[in-house]
Amino acid sequence: MIHIDLLIFDVDGTLIDSRKDIAKAVNHTLKRLGLKDKSFDEVVSYIGTGMRDLMRRSLGEGNLHLLEKGLDIFKDFYRVHSADETRPYPNVIETLEYFKDKTKAVVSNRDRQFAELTLRLLGLDKYFKRIVGGDDERCIKPMACPLDNILKDFGTDKKKAVIIGDMDLDIISGKNAGVVTCGVTYGIGRPEDILKAEPDFVIDDMSELRGIVKK
Repeated sequence: MIHIDLLIFDVDGTLIDSRKDIAKAVNHTLKRLGLKDKSFDEVVSYIGTGMRDLMRRSLGEGNLHLLEKGLDIFKDFYRVHSADETRPYPNVIETLEYFKDKTKAVVSNRDRQFAELTLRLLGLDKYFKRIVGGDDERCIKPMACPLDNILKDFGTDKKKAVIIGDMDLDIISGKNAGVVTCGVTYGIGRPEDILKAEPDFVIDDMSELRGIVKK
């Protein structure tokens, strides 16, 4: 087991299963714009690189002139419906409780207001001292930037911090920042992509984090 002072979590696909509500919001937006719905799996494949990129890819190259309007529609709808069917993954709450005395933070590529909103609606926000969003596309995962900023803010040695995420970009971001990396296989990202990124640890259930990090 390793001594860690700071636990950094991704949101979508790691803490919460948000796929249905995101897909619903995307298709609501497309319908409002007079465009054809996307399949659930196609929308899910776009999740992870921020809301702007999600909408950009959902619209397609021929409809990028609708991007700003689409984002407004998406945000208005998602603000009301972000937790309709979204739930924490198994053993997430129990694991956050187990590490209640550890400093914990969130680094997500979704906009901060929506990361905060959904976590608050699910009763998870209370576990985190800092929630960082992907509002600035110049400082999102897989860049080291968001993690570097958190390490600096908390004054944490990078070797005593771990990022836990379901996508290769989480692992790459962690490696770029020099922190310990832990991939989860149950989320939105593909397990083969996680393994290819070569994280320090891989878990199939959030509860397994208890066997890696000293309490």
